[in-house]
Amino acid sequence: MPTDTHANTATPPRSRQPLGTRSFQATSESTSKRLLVVDDEASVTDALARFLRSRGYDVETASSGEAALSALADGRFVAMLCDVRMPGMSGVETVPRALRVDPDLAILMLTGMNDAPTATNTLFAGALDYLLKPIELADLHQAIERALHRRGLEIDRRAIERVIREEVIARTEELELEKQALRTLSISTVEALINAMEAKDVYLRGHSQRVAELSASIAAELGLDEDVVEHVRMAARVHDVGKIGIRESVLNKPGPLTKDEYDHVKEHVRVGMAILAPLKHLGPALPFVQDHHEHWDGRGYPNAKSGPSISIGGRILAAADAFDALTSKRAYRDPITPKQTVEYLALHGAGLLDPDVYQALANVILRQKSLVFSFIED
Repeated sequence: MPTDTHANTATPPRSRQPLGTRSFQATSESTSKRLLVVDDEASVTDALARFLRSRGYDVETASSGEAALSALADGRFVAMLCDVRMPGMSGVETVPRALRVDPDLAILMLTGMNDAPTATNTLFAGALDYLLKPIELADLHQAIERALHRRGLEIDRRAIERVIREEVIARTEELELEKQALRTLSISTVEALINAMEAKDVYLRGHSQRVAELSASIAAELGLDEDVVEHVRMAARVHDVGKIGIRESVLNKPGPLTKDEYDHVKEHVRVGMAILAPLKHLGPALPFVQDHHEHWDGRGYPNAKSGPSISIGGRILAAADAFDALTSKRAYRDPITPKQTVEYLALHGAGLLDPDVYQALANVILRQKSLVFSFIED
């Protein structure tokens, strides 16, 4: 082992200051002085330990990779000097295992052979430096200081990333809560309009809520994702808001509507979309509302869509809306029973309803999964 020619002039390592104004626990740990020296030659570990202790380090030694791992498991070290070639577990094998025990450990490898592939493997495994014996003790000291500096920077970087990640998660949760509160407020406002409208017509009271619950049940019966089910429910709750723009004389007319009156009624979809369009957070619920009067055969409104081009929410709302209309009393007719309604829609709903949506409706209403109604053309 070479003599220390700079023993009286070497400066002791300086403590690093916390990064920025935030004091991280990891940064204070980076100024710790505990080192682990691993070599199967006792003369080497003794000489290195004496030198490093003279530089203010708290040094422990181990004679094998297995002993090093045991020492790491028992206590914290900031750095490990490890011989590459040792009986049993080699230094190359020790590096990744040591880092699994303590990911913050700064590892420096010592070897008497200039073996480029071995150096590459150890550095790739996580060692911070690869030093050739014999090494000047002052150079060893500087290499340890460099490794500890890099260790401190890496710990600070991870600490900052953790803080940022936690801040992002916390802020995201806050934004989601604010978004949910805004969504709830918006829906409540729209529902207040609907309730005001339905209060004027005894035949419409509770219609939107009933359609919402039935629509959600149909969506669940179809096996749609929970998010889609909730968007369907939300769309159903507000689907008739546009009827607030329909003249009461038309809305409550006891007899058939004229063409002009029917055209006026069809405007409620456009009016409703104008009311809901600014509420962007309603997301997929908006096209469901827009499509709730589209027919499977393309003869609906407002866009004469047909078949699968109609949003799944629109198809479900059309079925639930038709069912509730037939089972509710109107000024111009009495209601029919749920079972009669299912049978009626089987006979007369081929042009109106998606067959799969109809079957889901029948299953929900009749509570018999095996009961299948086929559409029959008029």
